[in-house]
Amino acid sequence: MTQILIAGCGYIGERVARIFMEKGADVTCLVRSPDRQARLSVDGLNVATCSFDDPATIPRLDSAGRTIFYFVPPPGGGITDTRARNFCRQLALSGAPAKIIYMSATSVYSEVKGGVVTESSPTDPASAMGKRRLDAETAFMQYGATSGASVVILRVSGIYGPGRLPLMQIRQGQPVLREEEAGPSNRIHADDLARICAAAAAKGRDGDIFNVSDGNASSMTSYFNACADALGEPRQPQVTMEEARKTMSPLMLSYVSESRIVDNSRMLRELGITLQYPTYCEGLAASMR
Repeated sequence: MTQILIAGCGYIGERVARIFMEKGADVTCLVRSPDRQARLSVDGLNVATCSFDDPATIPRLDSAGRTIFYFVPPPGGGITDTRARNFCRQLALSGAPAKIIYMSATSVYSEVKGGVVTESSPTDPASAMGKRRLDAETAFMQYGATSGASVVILRVSGIYGPGRLPLMQIRQGQPVLREEEAGPSNRIHADDLARICAAAAAKGRDGDIFNVSDGNASSMTSYFNACADALGEPRQPQVTMEEARKTMSPLMLSYVSESRIVDNSRMLRELGITLQYPTYCEGLAASMR
């Protein structure tokens, strides 16, 4: 029986868990919330609660020969992903897994001002979040080199899907960058991402890095406008970049300040993926259902 361990079984992790449960795999999940543990346990999953911020709470892992998915977001602040490093230290006390799939982010790339990034593009992120993601990649790669476990990195663009649309921002009328100044951004539907994760477990090789997006970059402004239209809400006001620096939250400003086109051709080719939602038009329609 295939043995799966999912660290951080949230929005994407639960989808991945269900894919493998349907295949008859033995799935164990680590979550940070007792409420989350209760919900997943009802569905027949083996679930344990721990704080990835405190190494002492991470249980001794029966990791030998397992496939591990790591979906835990980095902590806030700093440029080091202490959670990922705590997890790797705990893994070192157990048997080496067969494979680790780490869900990173495209924020690890250097700013290219709307240019194309491939898996070989430079990684010198400007944002602290990007630096933490890159630190986690390094931690898992170092662990893999020491333990002999295969490590696959998924550099994921913005995730959307049912329950993961910017409804609050739209209803609050939070400003977006005016279309004329908005550069390309990238996204992937949650259901496609879960299938890509499963494909990475089956076909990914040690050291593989895959960009994950639907391959149809568009501005964040266009995306937010499409979400507002789909939700039947008024579109948000548009501001210049100069105004954005004064009115946007630091997180949103970091999103609109970076622009790139993520090349997903390697993912499609090597993982054999056919996307269910190749553009946000199809994806938003499905998310409304």
